[in-house]
Amino acid sequence: MQIAKRSARSRQIRVKTIAIYLTVIVITAVMLMPFAWMLSASLKLSRDVFVFPIEWIPSEPRWQNYIDIWSKIPLALFIYNTSKLTVMVTSLQLLTSSFAAYAFAKLDFPYKNTLFLGYIATIAMPWQVYMVPQFLLMREFGLNNTHLALICLQAFTAFGVFLMRQFYMSIPTELCEAARIDGMNEYQIWAKIMLPLSKPALSTLTIFTFVTTWNDFLGPMIYLTKTELKTIQIGLRMFISQYSAEYGLIMAASVVALIPVLIVFLSLQRFFVEGVASSGLKG
Repeated sequence: MQIAKRSARSRQIRVKTIAIYLTVIVITAVMLMPFAWMLSASLKLSRDVFVFPIEWIPSEPRWQNYIDIWSKIPLALFIYNTSKLTVMVTSLQLLTSSFAAYAFAKLDFPYKNTLFLGYIATIAMPWQVYMVPQFLLMREFGLNNTHLALICLQAFTAFGVFLMRQFYMSIPTELCEAARIDGMNEYQIWAKIMLPLSKPALSTLTIFTFVTTWNDFLGPMIYLTKTELKTIQIGLRMFISQYSAEYGLIMAASVVALIPVLIVFLSLQRFFVEGVASSGLKG
């Protein structure tokens, strides 16, 4: 009787496991399908992109698309502009977020919790609500049509402060107190103790910031009008004319634009899950 119950339980466990794996496989396939279609479309002529049924593996791949994208538009310049903005914004956000988070997590000062709550509450406000005042402010500063405008506006992030602060809360305060007894000031504690211990959270913030800045479309579209300043997301629109769109070239350029994001994510993904989990457990 007990053997029959055990076999029935093990059978149920196997069925549940198989169902979970099948669900995960189906969801993964659905999520990867648009990327597979983009890769397939990048090797086709524009007139063949929307042919149905979809020819997932083109019978005559058009590799010329990956050559034409560099001559049709100044793609190399757009990639350079996007890389410059992304690296600078990501570096500044890591610096400002980790620095402010240390103060909110490990220092005592008047109205600390109130200030933190007010700062974090700005996450709930969509950027579209205050993008017009921001634009007018940047124009008054003479920063319109410059990369510096985008860098200044994105150098600070409430989400980054929240993420880093939650991670710092999980680090024992005794470490900071011992460092103060040894004569270290707050800047040294932050630089020599907190930052080395916060690699998972820093990696998570790096991925979020890099992807967001690299894929930003609305910000560059508002602030940048000169061709030599445009980013790759704005540059892709140059393949779309008044009467037609070169979808094969758009998809090829999109594949090229996706490569840096994949490189950053794959290089930091081993810290990603650990950073998200540890930043969300304690507060």
